[in-house]
Amino acid sequence: MTIVETPVDPLVDARNWLNDGLRVALATVVETWGSAPRPVGSQLAINQKGAFSGSVSGGCIENVLVSEALDVIDDGAPQVFEYGISDDQAQEVRLACGGTIRVYVERVSDADMIATLIEDRPVARIIDIETGSWNLFGANKDTDPLNNDAQAATTISRMMEEGSSGFLQVDGRDLMIVSHTLPRRLIATGAVHITQTLVPMAQAAGFETTVIDPRPAFARPERLPGVSVVTDPVASAMKALSPDANTAVVVLAHDPLLDDPALIAALNSPAYYIGCLGSKRTHGKRLERLRNAGFDDDALARLHGPIGLDIGGRSPGEISVSILAEAIATRYGKGTPL
Repeated sequence: MTIVETPVDPLVDARNWLNDGLRVALATVVETWGSAPRPVGSQLAINQKGAFSGSVSGGCIENVLVSEALDVIDDGAPQVFEYGISDDQAQEVRLACGGTIRVYVERVSDADMIATLIEDRPVARIIDIETGSWNLFGANKDTDPLNNDAQAATTISRMMEEGSSGFLQVDGRDLMIVSHTLPRRLIATGAVHITQTLVPMAQAAGFETTVIDPRPAFARPERLPGVSVVTDPVASAMKALSPDANTAVVVLAHDPLLDDPALIAALNSPAYYIGCLGSKRTHGKRLERLRNAGFDDDALARLHGPIGLDIGGRSPGEISVSILAEAIATRYGKGTPL
């Protein structure tokens, strides 16, 4: 089975290029209108050779944007470009359904700043796109780029938690806030057949994945090549992994001895999605066990069981699609436990 690796963060490529002595530009979506395919904060890194990493559209503008970025690399002055059917380049670049985006392109040379954005998340970069100046918020508590503006600090902290980006007025200036959040994670218990198809799909969707299974027959490397598989007891493995608000937990072993410890740990954590494999009858028995373990109805309402969106699928691949779709929908406030 081929494992699809998580797409590389464009900032990682930007850091590598800088360390290799290449000049680099970073393009960031700062505003969108209509049906723009990528959200505000999406980024594309470009080096002086024209190689690029990331995405700011569905492929509609990257070719033109790379050319613009090469000019910024040569000139050094940041620029804002607007693309879409209302733009002068309408005949050259069109976004689906009339969408329009504004992209801020800057030359970057500070490898330490890029490293901070990668390694010290959650962190926000505060950019004055009029002047090109910037500050970091959240990574260095010894500095205050907001001049003691408590309201702005609260707003940016919330944006970092949500992973959202956008403009914020601070000291009479419209500043662009670009959030860099902790990575989304998916923790699965049970190295079963569904897990073998779910994990590569989750990796392709940008999740960091970990599988927990203490059973030697299931946890063989050839069953999940290239996947982090933890063979410790489930309770201790979950404690070490410490699910956070960016974590989806799915229990797939179909064995209470493995699934219940994972569910207990997940329910005692801020994990945003908790999915449980099994029929309605199996889920009913699961709820009874968890009630006996001390969880009330409000806590148990967080569980998605039977797991996945009801798309009528039966094969492991189809079930995996339904699980990943529900986890993503829940992340964006679209999923509701049954």
